Amino acid sequence: MTLVRYSAFRNPHSATPAMDDFKLRPAEDLGLKVWERLSSVRRESGPFLTAVHTGWALLARTYFSLWHRLRVVGKEHLPTQFPFVLCSNHSSHLDALALVAPLRMGLRAKTFALAAGDTFFESAWTTAFAAGFINALPIWRKKRTPQALKELREKLVNTPCGYVVFPEGGRTRDGNLTPFKGGVGMVVAGTSVPVVPCHISGTFDAMPAGVRFPRPRRITIRVGPAATFDDVKNDKHGWNRVMTVVEERVKALAADAAGR
Repeated sequence: MTLVRYSAFRNPHSATPAMDDFKLRPAEDLGLKVWERLSSVRRESGPFLTAVHTGWALLARTYFSLWHRLRVVGKEHLPTQFPFVLCSNHSSHLDALALVAPLRMGLRAKTFALAAGDTFFESAWTTAFAAGFINALPIWRKKRTPQALKELREKLVNTPCGYVVFPEGGRTRDGNLTPFKGGVGMVVAGTSVPVVPCHISGTFDAMPAGVRFPRPRRITIRVGPAATFDDVKNDKHGWNRVMTVVEERVKALAADAAGR
């Protein structure tokens, strides 16, 4: 007997979901081997991974609260339902975990951090850690294709789910913002998915590139109002427009952090 795993799907356009809005469909990652599933954009959280993510989220929330005295400014702007994209500056491997720590627990299992495939998905150990604990999906910087970003776009809109995106493309080496890239525009341009600008301060001091163990530094997340880009064309001009707006909003939050 073959067991088929199903996922619940809700119509994302329903303002007041009822039982009729929920339908069962075969999981997108059916047929993939374990390691293929963990490193696939099609990965879905079954009961085991959901339990792992929930337990890890509780530990992470406690850790950031006690060790880093996590503070959230603009908490009212955090998303409360799918889909959404959190866009932030990138200073440390702590960033993705810090950004999801204040989210509602019910959002954790389907909030995915987009992470460098050549860093987090090259070995069995790092793949298991990235998929199981960070809940990351791979972005292959050296072999990124429009098709890969198209799959991410379809997953975001159709599942639906949430993404954590770092538009700089890598961690800063001096603590300052670096120019944003247009990949996030390829994912959200022409959709009604809310893009929430964020800025993290303190993670560079706590665990910059080259440091293995985090130091007890205070971390502050600033969250701004969401922007939507349903009126922006899904083309190169539209992608650049998305990038420009998101970068401006993250820079404004950074300026607020600098001014305290």
